[in-house]
Amino acid sequence: MDITVNKNEDDLKMLCSQAKLRLEKIKLGGGKKKIEDQHAQGKLTARERIDFLRDENTHFLELGAFAADNMYQEVGGCPAAGVVAGLGYVSGRLCMIVANDATVKAGAWFPMTAKKNLRMQEIVIENRIPIIYLVDSAGIFLPFQNEVFADKEHFGRVFRNNAQMSASGIVQISAIMGSCVAGGAYLPIMSDEAMIVEKTGSIFLAGSYLVKSAIGETIDNETLGGATTHCEISGVTDYKFPNDQECLKNIQSIISKMGEEVKAGFNRIKSEEPTLDPKQIYQILPTDRTKPYDMLDIIQRIVDKSEFEQYKEKYGQTILCGYARIDGWSVGIVANQRKMVKSKKGEMQMGGVIYSDSADKAARFIMNCNQRKIPLIFLQDVSGFMVGSRSEHGGIIKDGAKMVSAMANSVVPKFTILVGNSYGAGNYAMCGKAYDPRLIFAYPTAQLAVMSGAAAANTLLQIKVSSMKAKGLEITEELHKQLFDEIKAKYDQELSPYYAASNLWTDGIIDPLETRQVISMGIEAANHAPIKKRYNVGVIQT
Repeated sequence: MDITVNKNEDDLKMLCSQAKLRLEKIKLGGGKKKIEDQHAQGKLTARERIDFLRDENTHFLELGAFAADNMYQEVGGCPAAGVVAGLGYVSGRLCMIVANDATVKAGAWFPMTAKKNLRMQEIVIENRIPIIYLVDSAGIFLPFQNEVFADKEHFGRVFRNNAQMSASGIVQISAIMGSCVAGGAYLPIMSDEAMIVEKTGSIFLAGSYLVKSAIGETIDNETLGGATTHCEISGVTDYKFPNDQECLKNIQSIISKMGEEVKAGFNRIKSEEPTLDPKQIYQILPTDRTKPYDMLDIIQRIVDKSEFEQYKEKYGQTILCGYARIDGWSVGIVANQRKMVKSKKGEMQMGGVIYSDSADKAARFIMNCNQRKIPLIFLQDVSGFMVGSRSEHGGIIKDGAKMVSAMANSVVPKFTILVGNSYGAGNYAMCGKAYDPRLIFAYPTAQLAVMSGAAAANTLLQIKVSSMKAKGLEITEELHKQLFDEIKAKYDQELSPYYAASNLWTDGIIDPLETRQVISMGIEAANHAPIKKRYNVGVIQT
């Protein structure tokens, strides 16, 4: 094993280890003391509720775990945006589970909490899978109410989605396992069935203190909106239970009796492991984003039996396209090739850059996958489209537009993995977040921005230096370097996969060895939603 391979392995394993450590810290929510307080009230934590609810020995694919990471530090932070969510199996059925984390500011809604909940509902709507809400929230976090209350993509959009999901036949089940206050009270009651836990669950538009202030009535919260009140007097909730465990068992029972829906019918056969060792990805993938590697080596360690049937193998080689299986599912893969390749004219082409022929090839392949009802997987490590007079005269914009149109209008589900670079228009063409991938995850090696840190820093530095010179300021070599380092440090921080995940530009950060499971569960979820829209790429120049 050479020095480069050793270094790649050490560096990537270190990055994966760091990601796992950060995730473990996030899983503590508001901290051990808050967890103890939750237990003292006779309540399970959000993660314990999910673990109890889901089937034993099955995988829970957590989504948005890094949401709000390093945000809201002025008020102590908001780990995972105060809500735990993801795809899990309940009574043998794949469901979305969303649980307020009451150890984080009593489960209050921050701006990123709303964004994360809306993302989970988006996934449910796209895939037509049941959603289970485990409610334990103090409502909107008032210091940030102006960022979470009134706009189209704010808190109220959640209830609008509740109504539309119900009307379209998507099952929603809610369990009130703690506070459920003010506008938040509508979420469980707009679900198909709502249950409540005695003594700990409560639901009302205004709590006892506000009632006293508003109308002078003296009443305790339990009498005002507890389990007995809503199950025996108001009829707001459907069932009451003595504790969290019995409540969760009832949800399992409800899910177990659901009928089957019509499936999309994506092709699946028996799963087979890659014949090439997936752990070798650690050795192949460099953490230095400027280093070349062969993306085919990555693909062969992700797909079943390491078999990848290439489409137009010798044409447009800076993008790899082909058919494979992942955990038995038939997939079409579109991936950026990161090594230097030779064009049809014998010229060397830069890896990670999209040329006209590559864009043309990818567009045609995407169309074929839509014709055959094959889900699409995009493996991004892209610096952008090729620039310069030769590319412009050759119609790079036309061919790029063709690829974007083919991808944007796809009716088959799309899944995106950010392996490395995700820069500029390359992010768009390779199915970035704006193009509705059903799931989008990043490796710890990913970088997401308009351009690389060095390129952006040089551009921004030129603007800053010109402005300073216009004011008559002298720019010494030392000052020039200081300005460059400051600009690059800020930009590099924003390139980070953690920055992207914190802002929910991605659904999370994964170890490369988790790729197969993420994609498989994503396609399984997508298979619940039949394709009803006809594929049409619209008007594109040829």
